[in-house]
Amino acid sequence: MRLVIADDSVLLREGLVRLLEEEGHEVAAAVGDADALLAAVAEHTPDAAVVDVRMPPTHTDEGLRAALRIRAEHERVAVLVLSQYVERRYAAELLAGGSGRVGYLLKDRVSEVGEFLEALERVRGGGAAFDPEVVRQLLARTTRTDPLARLTPRERAVLEHMAQGLSNTSIAERLHVSVSAVEKHVNAIFDKLHLDHTFGYSRRVLAVLRYLDG
Repeated sequence: MRLVIADDSVLLREGLVRLLEEEGHEVAAAVGDADALLAAVAEHTPDAAVVDVRMPPTHTDEGLRAALRIRAEHERVAVLVLSQYVERRYAAELLAGGSGRVGYLLKDRVSEVGEFLEALERVRGGGAAFDPEVVRQLLARTTRTDPLARLTPRERAVLEHMAQGLSNTSIAERLHVSVSAVEKHVNAIFDKLHLDHTFGYSRRVLAVLRYLDG
């Protein structure tokens, strides 16, 4: 696939370039700040952008705000955030876009190259790839206001795995239950959260995140 990479760490940026090119991908641009990222996406129209959260000049949330602009202005460009931090304010908005093609991984928790490459392929294909810790922080609410309080412990477990972008089959394998049992729990989750049953695979995840963030 054709890629644009944005990270202010030269070593990490060059390492990603080498890794992705060795895997047969084309890196159209590798940049170190949000403005350069937006310019590169506009110029090259990549299949996906790999974006860090904190970049110059303030090293706070420039990357995520740039990712939101990419999502709004270039719908066919997938976005994979690769960061050391979970920025809840913009992360929830990013993940709640409703069109798939999005992922958020924590650098310190990507233990295998294959895991990163699989996530990249998934978002490029229209799916979602969320780190479990990102999901937990975004879905955290007090029991007094938390819609998740209506879910059973098993339904909560299914929702967390679903929000990571996993299929029902993969969830069944992780939880050691049947696929039909997972399907039953998924339907119960949508019923209790008042969500439409017609959402597709990645859109169901984004719909849940959008609902909980609202």
